[in-house]
Formats: sequence, C-alpha cells, structure tokens
Amino acid sequence: MASIQEVFKEAWVHALAGVNAAEQEAEKVFGKMADAAGFSPEDVRRHAREFGERLQAQRKELEKAIDEGVRKAAARLQVPTKGDLDAIEKRLADLSAKVDELAGRKETKP
Repeated sequence: MASIQEVFKEAWVHALAGVNAAEQEAEKVFGKMADAAGFSPEDVRRHAREFGERLQAQRKELEKAIDEGVRKAAARLQVPTKGDLDAIEKRLADLSAKVDELAGRKETKP
C-alpha cells in the first residue's frame, strides 16, 4: 500500500501536469487567435507576455491552494509534520543525554 506521502506526491505531479497541459493548449489557441486577428509581431509578443504573466500568477495561486489542501488533509489524518518529528527527535536526544548522565552517576556511587 502506498504511503500518504507517495499519494500526495502523485497527486501533486498530476496537478502540475494538468496545469502544464493547459498552459500549452492556451499558447496554441492564443497563437491561432493572434494570426486570425492580424496582430503585428510586437502585439503578439506583448499579449503573449501579459498572458504568460497572468498564467504564472494563476499557477502560483493553484500551487498555494494545493499546498494548503495537502496541509489540511495531513492535519486531518494526523500525519506528523517535519517540525513535529524534529521536536520529537530533539526531545529524545535530551532524554537520552539525561539517562546517560544518570547511568554515569549510578556507576560512580559506591
């Protein structure tokens, strides 16, 4: 069975692939519309740049929305975050050091 992390990675890859495909299709359509409208090469470049900027902004918004959705799903499933695991690791290291210290004291007592 796939881990939750693998499932999220796969969903993320599919989402990005969908966005890339939509961007490519939009570029094709925009090119055809520009040709049909009789835009000059400068107009086509300007419109393409503006369109590309809007696509980039929308892509970033989509990525943020996906990240937030994954974060909420992980929280709902009570999947520990990297921060949670780091905190546990630090706490474990502190406890281990205290146990070692106590074991050393016990060995030195008569």
